[in-house]
Amino acid sequence: MSSFFGGNSSSIRQSQPPPNDTQRKEAVMAQVRAEVQGANAKELLDNLTEKCYLKCIPKPGTSMSSAEETCVSRCMDLYFQAFNITAKTYATRLQKERIAQKDANAASSY
Repeated sequence: MSSFFGGNSSSIRQSQPPPNDTQRKEAVMAQVRAEVQGANAKELLDNLTEKCYLKCIPKPGTSMSSAEETCVSRCMDLYFQAFNITAKTYATRLQKERIAQKDANAASSY
């Protein structure tokens, strides 16, 4: 079949192979991971805001005092530090578990 510009439209379709099931699955998984990361970031900020607000601002007013600003800043820093330590520890644990699982699978295949 001829295209508007005189070329063969079927050759255009053949030059770009349709994505296979594996590629589609990987694309969906990447999208899901991105959405989960976004939801986790939102939850982290929501928790941080609630906890630091309750801890540092006992009597809300029209503005924050310098002591309240300092408290909120320190609270946020500590919250992020704790989150980073927890995330690194969890990632290390998952990596060790994956290695152990691979080793167990390799040993059982012999």
